[in-house]
Parts: sequence; C-alpha cells; structure tokens
Amino acid sequence: MKSNRTPELRRAMGLPHATALVVGTIIGASIFVQPSEITGQVPSVPGVFLVWLIAGIMTIFGALVCAELSSIFTQSGGVYVFLRNTFNPASGFLWGWAMFWSMHSGIIAAIAMIFARYAAYFLPLGDFGIKVLAVVMIFMLSAINYIGVKQGSTLQTLFTLGKVMAIVAIIVIGFSLGSKVPEHFVTGSIETDVSLRNFFLAIVAGLFAFGGWHMVTYSAEETKNPRKTIPQALMLGTLIVTALYIALNAVYMYILPLDKVASSTRIAAEAADVLLGSGGGAVLSGIVMFSTFGAVSGIILAGPRVYYSMARDGLLFRWVGDIHPKYRTPHRAIIIQAIWSSVLVVTGTYRVLFTRVVYTEWIFFGLMTIGLFLLRRRPGIKRDYSIWGYPVVPALFVISSFIIVMNQIISDPGESLFGLSLVGLGLPVYYFWAKRKREES
Repeated sequence: MKSNRTPELRRAMGLPHATALVVGTIIGASIFVQPSEITGQVPSVPGVFLVWLIAGIMTIFGALVCAELSSIFTQSGGVYVFLRNTFNPASGFLWGWAMFWSMHSGIIAAIAMIFARYAAYFLPLGDFGIKVLAVVMIFMLSAINYIGVKQGSTLQTLFTLGKVMAIVAIIVIGFSLGSKVPEHFVTGSIETDVSLRNFFLAIVAGLFAFGGWHMVTYSAEETKNPRKTIPQALMLGTLIVTALYIALNAVYMYILPLDKVASSTRIAAEAADVLLGSGGGAVLSGIVMFSTFGAVSGIILAGPRVYYSMARDGLLFRWVGDIHPKYRTPHRAIIIQAIWSSVLVVTGTYRVLFTRVVYTEWIFFGLMTIGLFLLRRRPGIKRDYSIWGYPVVPALFVISSFIIVMNQIISDPGESLFGLSLVGLGLPVYYFWAKRKREES
C-alpha cells in the first residue's frame, strides 16, 4: 500500500560535506586570475596582502552573521529565509528573484564557460563547441544533484578535497622550486602609489574571489543537526579558504615581479611556466578545470533549495517546490535552474547580467545583518550559536557592505542603475504572487 505522505528532503549532509560545500563553492577560477586585478589596483606587496586579509576577514564576519542566523532558522533557503523572517517576504523574494535571473544562474553559466575555455587548451573546440561543453557540464552536474543530495554532496566533497590538495601542492612546489628564482617579492617597474578609491576597488575584487560562502545555508533541511553543523562549516570553510588564498598569492609574488603579476591575464599559468617550463600552462589548465567543475557542482546543488522554499511559501508556482518521491530532491527547481543557466550560456547574456547585478547581493547582505540586530531585540528567540564580537563584528560588516555598494554606484552609475533596476523589477512580480496567495487562502 502506497503512502500518501508528501515526500520531504533527505538529511544526508554532515559536517565534512557542509564544509566541502563552503570551500568548494568559494574556490572556483577567480583565485587563478583575480590576483592580477587586485595587484593592478594596489601595486605593493604589503598592500596586496592587506587586501586579501581584509577580504578574508570580511568573509569570515559575513559567515559569523550567517552562522547565528542559521542556528535560529533551520529551513532551506538561507538568505531568502533570513530576510523573509527578519524583514518581510518582499525582501526575501527580491533576493530569490535576483538569484534566479542573474546572480546565481549567471555564476553557474560563467564558471561553466571558464571550464569549457580551459578544456579548449586540450580539445579543438571553437566558440560553438565551448558553449556546447558548458551546457553539457551544467546538465550533467544537475542530473547528479537530481538523483540525490548525498550523491551531489559526495561529489562536491571529493572535488573539494582534490582542489585543496592541488592548491597546497602549488604552494609547496612554488616555494620549493621558486627558491631558484634570483629575487623574490620584487616590485619591478610599477607605480606604487595607491589611492583610497583603488584600495576599495581591490577589496571588491578580492571579495568576488570569496563569493559563495553563504550557499551552505540554502541546504539546511538536508543537513544533519543544522543548528550546529552549518555554523561549524561556515567557520572552518572560510578560515581554510582565507589561509589558502593568502598563501597562493604569496607564491605568485615570490616567483614573479609585482609588475608582471599586475599585468598578467593568466597569473597562475605564468607562475607555473616559470617553475615547470612550457608545460606549466597545461598543468595549470587541468587544475583550473578540476576546480571549476567542483565549484559548479556545489553552486548547482545550493540554488534550487531557495526556489523550493519560495514555492513552498506560495511565491512561485507550487510545482517548482515539488520533492521527488524517490530521490527526495527539489527536482523541478533543479531542472529550471539548469535550463535558464544554459540559456545564459548559449546567448552569452550571463556576462551582462552577472557583472551588472552581482554587487547588489551586498545590499541584501547588509540588510540580512541589520536583521540580526532586530532579532536580538525580539523576545523568545532561541539560538544555538551567538556571533563572536557582537555588536562590533556585525556592525562592521553592515558598514562594509554598504561601502561596497556605494563605491560601485559612484564608480559606475550607469551599470549600477541597470543592476538596481533589474532587482527592482521583482517588486511587481512579488505583489502579483502575494495577491494570488491571499486569494487562494
């Protein structure tokens, strides 16, 4: 006799899987290219280290905020759930709206394209072939996540372990073989004056490389003991990534002069060429492919849990929130995410959408943290984790979040207006769903 009970998500993620999700979604391709962007803005060895340290500390502060919120709210959806419960459903909806149409789907498309472009180092792929491979990658990883969170999180854990080992190997080999280079931490022929505006732009570039730290909160209902596991995973994961990033940048500057680091468009490959000769680029291309594959796997796993939660709240079509009766995954949300991400790949529109909208997530991070202050004033709120350094740490994170947003608006008002407008388009859609929900109740 078949049960009529509605299927639920399966709790299959323990601390190793959750930590791997944090580390794996952060470490993609940016750390292999982004150091040049930062060094170009802040052309000094101490300045570069300071930027990466500040970006890492800010990421850790954000993780601390998410840790307390995730110990209070254990539903799937992460930032969406935090905003919905601390402010109102509209703010949560706008987060999910921006996620699907640009921020989350766009980063899936962008990283899949990076994977395919590096694959072209080994395979004779033209522009069309690169897009096809990126789409195949998206659907293959979506299929793995479709058949179970355990399968998806296990794959994520294996790839995260592999990429961490690869980065550690680069660091060890870099300092070992790099000792043969005549000079280390050389400035070279580069202007070393740094303006405050450029320093902030460099921090934004560093934070881009740390992106994705909050995604583990999306899968709370599939995490074992989420009130403790998610805060622990956030802390462990962000500390691991910060240490790896600072050490890897130290290797770059140990091997190459600073002006070379600033001007390079393939910094990690050039460092590998110095150490290993002409074959270094091939080795590094393989590592980047491995890293991006693991990152896309984690990002694909995380996103559908937000759309599932929104559908459950009546803010999307109910069928989007359906749980597969056998695999117990939000299978329809996984499918629509794969389709839209692939559309962005094929059309190339992910570049416009993602680059113009990604900064807006910091508006939501700032609001999320203000929400933490509001929660502290509500009676009867139970938490298993309290943020270290309250109220200073969350206050610094709020201030930093809005500095990032204001700096982006001042630096590029046209692009910023586009991003804000795209997010704002979600408001009339929200009111449509809210009205529909009232009529159905």
